[in-house]
Amino acid sequence: MKTFSKPLSKEEEQEYIKRMKQGDEKARNILIERNLRLVAHIAKKYQSQEESLEELISIGIFGLMKAVMTYNDEKGSKLATYSARCIENELFMYFRSKKKRARDVSLYEQIGTDKEGNQLQFVDVIESEEPDLAYIVEQKNMYEQLQNVMPGILTKREQYVINMRYGLQGQSPMTQQQVSKLHTISRSYVSRLEKHALEKLRIYLEG
Repeated sequence: MKTFSKPLSKEEEQEYIKRMKQGDEKARNILIERNLRLVAHIAKKYQSQEESLEELISIGIFGLMKAVMTYNDEKGSKLATYSARCIENELFMYFRSKKKRARDVSLYEQIGTDKEGNQLQFVDVIESEEPDLAYIVEQKNMYEQLQNVMPGILTKREQYVINMRYGLQGQSPMTQQQVSKLHTISRSYVSRLEKHALEKLRIYLEG
């Protein structure tokens, strides 16, 4: 697995959060970069023969970006706790979408393990509780922020791939393979477009 930067200390994190709240976009980017290890840790839990770690990390990074963009320390939760929730929610949406498009897959097929090491099945994901109202509002605000900035950062094709992959226009998230089949292009090309788009968004976050 790729080696990620060392997590911030408690004091460093508090300082960068303070700077981010004052509008420092570089501080926001550092918070994202220094929490990538958390994404890899969570994504690895759900890796299987059917799920590449690279794709799960890509999905998880998008969840982390959402978390940092919408984080509010005044609500009492730690950044790591809130980020983990957003990352796992992004992965759950991916699994829900995959289940809808693969009706022949058993509800009891193993897709990974939970935090306690117990086997996680599709039925566990599908029947999980819906996010609370505050979380839904935060997600909506984040989506609106992304839709506002993407036209000035990404090409139309990159915007389309990001919208389809992460369900930013109300539809269910799609896998890279599903996007490639929809437009008869290779999955590797979709992957390249997605990586370029995410890199552009990270550069934007640096300010």
